[in-house]
Amino acid sequence: MSPTITVLISGSGTNLQALIDAEKAHNLAGTITQVISSSESAYGLKRAAEADIPTKVHTLKLYYVGTTKDQKEERQSRREKFNRDLANLIIYGHPNKVPQKGYRQPDLIVCAGWMLILSPTVLTPLAEANITIINLHPALPGAFDGTHAIDRAWKAGQDGEISKGGVMIHNVIAEVDRGTPILVKEIELLKEDSLEQYEEKVHKVEHVAIVEGTNIALETSSKSA
Repeated sequence: MSPTITVLISGSGTNLQALIDAEKAHNLAGTITQVISSSESAYGLKRAAEADIPTKVHTLKLYYVGTTKDQKEERQSRREKFNRDLANLIIYGHPNKVPQKGYRQPDLIVCAGWMLILSPTVLTPLAEANITIINLHPALPGAFDGTHAIDRAWKAGQDGEISKGGVMIHNVIAEVDRGTPILVKEIELLKEDSLEQYEEKVHKVEHVAIVEGTNIALETSSKSA
């Protein structure tokens, strides 16, 4: 039986599309069985629907309803509930730990533009369920962790601080973008490149890396099973 893949998205889903296209071309070592989005308006949901892939929406803003930004402790508590429910949604197919008929938990989770930090409240149950989770990050290991990595790398290139940017696929741990890399691709940073040109380079490499990294992760997890 083919390994199952859950893809987490938040936006347009171009990397999801790369995975969908790879599966259609028989170049993906697993089957995408569901897509979970942190936004109900993510275009990636349409991409999944067009490929007949089941989708779910799990939005943080619904958990914050009735609170203000000043209620930090309450919001932190609700964020952790969001995280617990996300883990249950992935493991059981339902946020309330209600096993769903015919649901099969994924062998691999691929974060393909998922814009929320995954805390131990999510990661620990997934590890206990023996589910591997990987992430695509548009920077080299140890460089430009977190958001706006492309912009920051380009600016550093313009300032002469670095001559190479890149893309990595890494295992997800609690420290943002600090998990062990499983695939790294370097990209030359040219002074004459505009931000838009560099961004286009990065996205082209991402679409290759997301497929290669997913296949590496599936092969690695099958050997350790």
